[in-house]
Amino acid sequence: MSAGPALLDVREIHTAYGLSRVLFGVSVEVRAGECVCLLGRNGVGKSTTMRSIIGLTPPQAGRVMWKGTDITGWEPYRVARAGIGFVPEDRRIFADLTVWENLDVARKRGPWTLERVFDLFPKLRELTSRNGGYLSGGEQQMLTIARTLMGNPELLLLDEPSEGLAPIVVNHLREQIARLKREGLTILLAEQNVDFSLALAERVYVLEKGSIRFSGSAERLRDDEALRHELLAL
Repeated sequence: MSAGPALLDVREIHTAYGLSRVLFGVSVEVRAGECVCLLGRNGVGKSTTMRSIIGLTPPQAGRVMWKGTDITGWEPYRVARAGIGFVPEDRRIFADLTVWENLDVARKRGPWTLERVFDLFPKLRELTSRNGGYLSGGEQQMLTIARTLMGNPELLLLDEPSEGLAPIVVNHLREQIARLKREGLTILLAEQNVDFSLALAERVYVLEKGSIRFSGSAERLRDDEALRHELLAL
């Protein structure tokens, strides 16, 4: 883990949907080159934390700091332009656009190009002329990640990327995210899939009822079955 300052520093955020409070003082740090995971059961606030960072559901209190700048409440397009890419849980591809058009619309100057995303996800090269709405779930997930990479982010937010996918697709996706990590991309991952997460992350935050219940190394959680059961057993 890098000893430098945090790229992303989420400080004691409280977020609500209307009168329904979801996050209660959540703090998360992500340093350059890390893969950090938000773990927890369904409905504990993982996606809301992601939405708070990207600006879709701004926190009512607390701060979201990006490379030392307070971006709390910024519009999502400004957050994206600042270098944070978001892969949402529901994928949100453009169903009526082709794979190529989905990628081209997100293109931003930088190291991630069409050729590079096709190298990461060779299947997409075969599907360039197919409309997004006709892709399988796994193909849509690849396209959503590839489209986000075309924006050349410094930090990639991945919200429940393995949800609803067949095990063989999940394994392939894990390999590709591991490759992104090896290439130096900084990643914040929100997941329910414990094995998937612990295979990728250096550090883990476990959420429960909108608060951080555990923060520490992924290795500690991997090696301590009793702790995993206590924090994450259904």
